[in-house]
Amino acid sequence: MSDDFDHRYRVLSSRDTRFDGWFYAGVRTTGIYCRPSCPARTPKPENVRFYATPAAAQAAGHRACKRCRPDATPGSPEWNQRADIVGRAMRLIADGLVDREGVGGLARRLGYDERTVRRQLTAELGAGPLAIARAQRAQTARILIENSALPLTQVAFAAGFASVRQFNDTLRAVFAASPTELRRGAPPGSLAGPSGLLSLRLPVRAPFLGAGLIQFLGQRAIPGVESLADGALRRSLRLPNGSAVVTLTPADGHVACALRLDDLRDLPAAVERCRRLLDLDADPVAIDGALGADAILGPLVTAFPGRRVPGSVDGAELAIRAVLGQQVSVAAARTQAARLAIRLGTALPEPDGDITHLFPTPDVIAASDSAALPMPRAKAAALVGLCSVLATSDLVLDPGADRQETFSRLVAQPGIGPWTASYIAMRALGDPDAFLPTDLGVVNAIARLGHPTDRHAMATMAQRWRPWGAYAAHHLWASLDTAPTKEPQ
Repeated sequence: MSDDFDHRYRVLSSRDTRFDGWFYAGVRTTGIYCRPSCPARTPKPENVRFYATPAAAQAAGHRACKRCRPDATPGSPEWNQRADIVGRAMRLIADGLVDREGVGGLARRLGYDERTVRRQLTAELGAGPLAIARAQRAQTARILIENSALPLTQVAFAAGFASVRQFNDTLRAVFAASPTELRRGAPPGSLAGPSGLLSLRLPVRAPFLGAGLIQFLGQRAIPGVESLADGALRRSLRLPNGSAVVTLTPADGHVACALRLDDLRDLPAAVERCRRLLDLDADPVAIDGALGADAILGPLVTAFPGRRVPGSVDGAELAIRAVLGQQVSVAAARTQAARLAIRLGTALPEPDGDITHLFPTPDVIAASDSAALPMPRAKAAALVGLCSVLATSDLVLDPGADRQETFSRLVAQPGIGPWTASYIAMRALGDPDAFLPTDLGVVNAIARLGHPTDRHAMATMAQRWRPWGAYAAHHLWASLDTAPTKEPQ
């Protein structure tokens, strides 16, 4: 997305929905900021200012448009793609790290001092980490106000505000309406208390091949932890303040998300992790445009536009599952994971149908006797070794991790080869260019399409498909019969 004013103004004039979330337009004469596709009359160019984030628009004195709801757009694809300090910071802030640990905690995770983090974000985005987190708290509050029957005082603290006064002042500044006015204008909610069910609509950019994504995840669903039924994925979530059970159902223009949370403070983290799991902030137009022009991938992209790369709700869980999936079928990996979940996982306080457990944490597996784990000894030893490192937080697998450094750390672990490290980078770290040139599924798919698969040819293709190698891999896997029959080697 170009930051050229004329280019962005043309997008604004055309009301192109593809660019919602990429940037925001503030209007000097009205004091309102909008998404690019706002149906209101296009303002004169001399009255328009463009902003990278809602926080930057709010810091400049603008309030959110009541017509186009710019706070309810998909996130910017830019933060998924970028591996620098700003991209990593934005992914961590979206997960709620600043609310939980402050700017100091964010700086420690990034490996920089607080001043550097503030300077980098402010210089590039027009707002620092506190302002970006504040904008996110306002959006969380609005979700709870409009989708729940909780008392507004409880909403304030659940959304992360330090006081009711701060809550009221922020919502008036951001939305030009009091919490009471926002609730009065919203349909009645269904959430009666902290353990109730919250129903949300997760916005997504079109095209979106939701059925293929849910199928991929459903084929790998671990009994007791996940399930697939009627086109919806259900699973348990381990969150900073408690657990949750979520049901995700692709729909027209959005994903229906039903959340049952132990603690409402976990709402931002739960929503963000669901968005990462389903790759909802991707830019399918750019991805399909790049890969669709390729001689090998073009027919696959044309037949199935909007294919996404499944992510994860917990990087450590994904890494454990990647090790379990080494050199075995999907069914065998599921069986091993299910045994591990029942034996070492945490039982939910209240089972939700067939969702009964949280996946085991690295510290529990690290403390286990590898010889007693339900899997071959070599794999068990590799699993316990990896979990021992993860349990000490010496290696963190989340979207804020340095992708290159983390890959190097992973391949240095006994039993973790380049394929496993690349698969973890693809799904746990959200690396859009993680490609697996030695994977049997990828090789077989390319050979089936009539193209050479020698090392030089594979390296050339991987370079040609950058920076969307992960999407190329999923198109190739899907061409073998919607998904690989074995976990790639």
